[in-house]
Amino acid sequence: MARKGLIQREKKRQKLEQKYHLIRRSSKTEISKVQSLTDKWEIYRKLQSLPRNSAPTRLHRRCFATGRPRANYRDFGLSGHILREMVHACLLPGATRSSW
Repeated sequence: MARKGLIQREKKRQKLEQKYHLIRRSSKTEISKVQSLTDKWEIYRKLQSLPRNSAPTRLHRRCFATGRPRANYRDFGLSGHILREMVHACLLPGATRSSW
């Protein structure tokens, strides 16, 4: 189980990313449309003034059940060992069992 503070920090990053998503997207499309270099610099300054945690690259996928940041399966939203336990308990239909 991950520390609760780390899980809360990740949720805070997700909220910030949603809040600034439209601003970030519109300014990036402006950069491609603008021709003059000074105008591009102004837009880059605007992008850099946004909070650092609002960038989508700072988000990290975590396990839905435990909050584990590594070995996550996108299809299920679970980490590998939790997924394996659920398959062995026959909680996930269509998944095949394996022993490793």
